[in-house]
Amino acid sequence: MAAPAANLTINGDRLWDSLMEMAKIGPGVAGGNNRQTLTDEDAEGRALFRQWCEAAGCEMGLDQMGNMFARREGTDPDALPVYVGSHLDTQPTGGKYDGVLGVLGGLEVIRTLNDLNIKTRHPIVVTNWTNEEGTRFAPAMLSSGVFAGIHEQGWAYEREDARGKTFGAELERIGWKGEEPVGQRKMHAFFELHIEQGPILEAEGKDIGVVTHGQGLSWTQVTITGKESHTGSTPMPMRKNAGLGMARMLDRVDAIAWEHKPHAVGAAGHIDVYPNSRNVIPGKAVFTVDFRSPDLAVIEAMEERLREEATEICEQMGLEIAFEKVGGFDPVEFDKDCVQAVRDAAERLGYSHMNLISGAGHDACWINRVAPTAMVMCPCVDGLSHNEAEEISKDWAKAGADVLFHAVVETAGIVE
Repeated sequence: MAAPAANLTINGDRLWDSLMEMAKIGPGVAGGNNRQTLTDEDAEGRALFRQWCEAAGCEMGLDQMGNMFARREGTDPDALPVYVGSHLDTQPTGGKYDGVLGVLGGLEVIRTLNDLNIKTRHPIVVTNWTNEEGTRFAPAMLSSGVFAGIHEQGWAYEREDARGKTFGAELERIGWKGEEPVGQRKMHAFFELHIEQGPILEAEGKDIGVVTHGQGLSWTQVTITGKESHTGSTPMPMRKNAGLGMARMLDRVDAIAWEHKPHAVGAAGHIDVYPNSRNVIPGKAVFTVDFRSPDLAVIEAMEERLREEATEICEQMGLEIAFEKVGGFDPVEFDKDCVQAVRDAAERLGYSHMNLISGAGHDACWINRVAPTAMVMCPCVDGLSHNEAEEISKDWAKAGADVLFHAVVETAGIVE
């Protein structure tokens, strides 16, 4: 396929204005956004996106999970479309760019093609995946997971939020449940633009992250059982302190991750201690260990070390322990040709770039199961995301969208 000329770039001001306009919907309390999935605010954001897509001449498709597909026709009716996109839903205290940059960057690809009167052989489809964040209805990347055959649609409809409302009922309530069967679409390729959500690109002074892999993830819930007793009157040798056992294990979690550097990471983010009273020695501690690595063998090795060392700690302390695998997915290796298209685009445009491994899950990680896929990343200030203080610059947004434009259009094929 012929590559776009290096002087062909997107309208950075228009992209930025669109980001700021979308951010007015579901404003947060500290400058970010609270546009959680399947809320009224989500419905309003979807309506604005549809309005913009239709104004750009696209036909909007909608499937039974609420996934939105804005299609710009190609010249070959038999050619599979090149898909591009991300998500419009946010965390309760989310930023203005996480996910949204990928959707509106995809729309900017279409707008720029219209401006330049460029036709492509393959159609191009801009996608908004429902419930990527998973903050209201777990798990994350729910609808792209159904699309890729990871989750059953009926099971997804039954996911409940904290108030007992189901995904299926809320999708119908806001009026964004389509009739199209989920997963029937075939893709020539899929590209996703996203902020890094990490500090590496900014620290290295790079404009673009060429994402080669997505880290695999393992969540193991650990339950330690000791004996509740009075903190003042229980002699030290007679204590069965589940909280202390947990503390010693968390130190080992950190050490295990360090021993598998540079790409492995590990921590416990969810922790409950019982009875959580000031003058009672904890009788039970429950926590979830999150291990991640782009190498499945490393994840499995870290899991095994955790079980061995945690069991030994509990035996020495007279505690009981139980393990439960409560989540995870295998590492992702993105399509080499799509990755090369991203790398070539950055070089053609003169943007500094580096290979990057995504530490977070993205819709692209599931779509990679059913279509050739790659990701483009731009820096974010201090690597901060899932926070209302999340910030990027207009130049970073433009650079990411320029690279996205070139990779997508080259893959879709310019018609001379």
